[in-house]
Amino acid sequence: MGNHLTDMAPTASFLPHFQALHVVVIGLDSAGKTSLLYRLKFKEFVQSVPTKGFNTEKIRVPLGGSRSITFQVWDVGGQEKLRPLWRSYTRRTDGLVFVVDAAEAERLEEAKVELHRISRASDNQGVPVLVLANKQDQPGALSAAEVEKRLAVGELAAAPLTHVQGCSAVDGLGLQPGLERLYGMILKRKKTVRTGKKRR
Repeated sequence: MGNHLTDMAPTASFLPHFQALHVVVIGLDSAGKTSLLYRLKFKEFVQSVPTKGFNTEKIRVPLGGSRSITFQVWDVGGQEKLRPLWRSYTRRTDGLVFVVDAAEAERLEEAKVELHRISRASDNQGVPVLVLANKQDQPGALSAAEVEKRLAVGELAAAPLTHVQGCSAVDGLGLQPGLERLYGMILKRKKTVRTGKKRR
């Protein structure tokens, strides 16, 4: 299940050669990123250990009827010493998923700093961002609206292509609508980029 190497970031030559949207999952340590990834992959809750490098999985998400979309998801460790590596993984990505522990309000300011830092990176300008307010199954978890406010999502450069979704890795709550929203934002951005190129 995935890899644990800190020196291998996705590049054009390293990525698998199939049609899939490249999505990077980041966030503070213990936010539940890997548990969310395995909930999507295996449709069940998997208790995970802290990620030392990265995990990657190919996820197929149904869109209704017989349609589906495939995401190549990179889950990158969130320990402070690993955060400088995030930019290596987010370069040329189709979408960012930023996971926060909604039940740990005291770390939201730290999460805000990291979210705004990675969103300001030159390689990530305009990249759609899905913020997952995880652990909604726990007592006292903040709502998606409160998380959005605490993270100052409206101040992000990509605010028009940003969505905050409450979710739970334990029961899968909110993951399907969140990923559908991310897919829609990615399509919107790709259409905008194509239109811009035709006008030149």
